[in-house]
Amino acid sequence: MAVQGETRESTRIKIREPKQFKVIMHNDDFTTMDFVVDILRDIFHKNELEAEQLMMLVHETGKAVVAAYPYDIAVSKVQSAAARAKAEGFPFRMTLEEKG
Repeated sequence: MAVQGETRESTRIKIREPKQFKVIMHNDDFTTMDFVVDILRDIFHKNELEAEQLMMLVHETGKAVVAAYPYDIAVSKVQSAAARAKAEGFPFRMTLEEKG
């Protein structure tokens, strides 16, 4: 039973999507094309065709955006790729850039 003069408050919760960060892969003269394709397939879950096309884009243009993720996921993927590259002795490099 409502009490006379009772007011109801409604609370609006605004949920925002997390900021996205582009993962950018950079070309170098030492990292093998096979290694890059493997990274794209294993860490970024690209299929064989996508991985090969992205690898060629990086090779031909010097760099390419391979994916976009929330910050923590993007950092984790870049760190995984860097660790594998270091273990294999490659100077492979990836950077992050906030998606605009």
